[in-house]
Amino acid sequence: MMTDPVADMLTRIRNGNRNETPAVDMPCTVLKQHLAQVLKEEGFITEFQVGAMVKNEQGQRTFQAPADDKDPKKILRIFLKYGPEGERVIRHIERSSRPGLRIYRSYKDLAPVLEGLGISILSTNRGIMSDRQARAQRVGGELLCRVW
Repeated sequence: MMTDPVADMLTRIRNGNRNETPAVDMPCTVLKQHLAQVLKEEGFITEFQVGAMVKNEQGQRTFQAPADDKDPKKILRIFLKYGPEGERVIRHIERSSRPGLRIYRSYKDLAPVLEGLGISILSTNRGIMSDRQARAQRVGGELLCRVW
């Protein structure tokens, strides 16, 4: 049983980035979709898709997007972003708050990550957003992760 799905997502992204794979797959939840949306808006990934793994005529499993809403085993595929020379866009990604130690921040306490080159991702009462958006909307929340 997985106790921290956000940490699992970040670890899959970190491992895929380290191996320079074009995309990583993981079980899909609404929280993970919103995290992927923030990463896309901030320019850390190129795209993400929600789909399902289906068997083709040869019996091989392939990713098919979009998935039915009825499909209980939806897959989130995140396409990682690399520079023109193959350099990684995500240099570091870490979980901040965790199930055993929740970390909450006011918008006043959100310091820029790496002098503005990175982001913090927060879960607020207005949804999942980056620290820049949280400061602009003057909301705080649970500090989920930091990316640079």
